[in-house]
Amino acid sequence: MATVDLVVTDLDGTLWSGDADTHPATVAAWQELERRGVPVLVATGRRVTSTREPLARLGFAPPAVMMNGALAIDLGTNERFHSWHYAAEDAIAVLAAFRAAGVEPCVYVDHYRVDVFFGDRPATHPDHLAAFGATAERADLEEIVSSVPVMMFGIMGHAVDPFPALASSVTETAQPHLAPSDQYGGHSFTVTPAGLSKWTGVVAYCTRAGLDPTRVLAIGDGPNDRELLAGAAIAVAPADASDEARRDADHIVGSPREGGWAEILDLI
Repeated sequence: MATVDLVVTDLDGTLWSGDADTHPATVAAWQELERRGVPVLVATGRRVTSTREPLARLGFAPPAVMMNGALAIDLGTNERFHSWHYAAEDAIAVLAAFRAAGVEPCVYVDHYRVDVFFGDRPATHPDHLAAFGATAERADLEEIVSSVPVMMFGIMGHAVDPFPALASSVTETAQPHLAPSDQYGGHSFTVTPAGLSKWTGVVAYCTRAGLDPTRVLAIGDGPNDRELLAGAAIAVAPADASDEARRDADHIVGSPREGGWAEILDLI
């Protein structure tokens, strides 16, 4: 049996499927890890509220690396242990690239009151925009990226057409992530600062908690999990993960629809 100090898990398509539909076997396995004293760290592209609330419904409030590594918070104590945002000039350039591609992103920020700003013509799926609720606010995006720390740009549930070229246009200043969107259909496209990944937040957590980052099991399903899987001592992917994640994995487990996440207990 391998010795693991930390389990790191993606959420969508990994811990759960669809709209946070979590198999009972997965919940029981997480509880078993807690019983064994093995901490679980979440690493997701989601923002704080959309990470916290579905996990709370399951009875969990773990530490979490969010927005693909831009922000990390202990959801139980609200202690922040990592953050990384764009330099203003880079945020301005990335927004300009979205504009040139004809799509207007949501702008995820480090702000005392608002999680996300959006403009007059948001390209994200209407249900995604509605899900922000009171945590989002309409604003002049050019003014926002010039004056507020920006952590991520994102569009969910959109046709894939503009994104490959847009991704190529921002790679010098940013890290694009393109993947199918399980929740909203179409594709999701997020852009974080250059050099940032979920693994950055994992290392920050290990430093804070006094854990060895060479003794991590990580499970993820998407292209934005590649650095996470590469950094982990034991890399795991669900059977229905992206081709990239399955290629990077040491072990393949069942789909989250079948409670495959619980199979990681056999790898620890």
